[in-house]
Amino acid sequence: MILRELRALDREIAAYPDGRSLWQTPAGVSNSAGTLALHLAGNLRHFIGTTLGKSQYKRNREAEFSTKDLSREQLHAEVRATISDLENAFDKITVDQLEAPYPLLIQERRVRTVDWLVHLSAHLGYHLGQIDYHRRLLTPNPQAADAVSVRELPTYDGPG
Repeated sequence: MILRELRALDREIAAYPDGRSLWQTPAGVSNSAGTLALHLAGNLRHFIGTTLGKSQYKRNREAEFSTKDLSREQLHAEVRATISDLENAFDKITVDQLEAPYPLLIQERRVRTVDWLVHLSAHLGYHLGQIDYHRRLLTPNPQAADAVSVRELPTYDGPG
């Protein structure tokens, strides 16, 4: 699901009419779509790519919220790098790891890896919805970017 949502994030970025609108923050909105995209990339690359997949990514959370005015192409590159890191991580994660404690404490608590992955997926979906709403408010394009696409769910060919 996380990879599906990241592909939707990439479509959302593409659906903005220009790079400038990605960085707008109208009254009552604290984070632009660009900021949220950087935050999601940093969050997932750190918690999944680095921690579970052993990538070399080093998170700079402060920069996720302070960097402004990257081009649409730079944001696309961040999303694609995140997808690549997570694909590599997901190829390495075992069923036993999913049931085991996540390697890092989460707010001074020990949680199962599978529960943390579900949380990260919900966090991604939450911010993806914010980005979609942001784009619809600020741009003349009210069309959906096909976020949360059921067509991208894997087909189940198992018993029954």
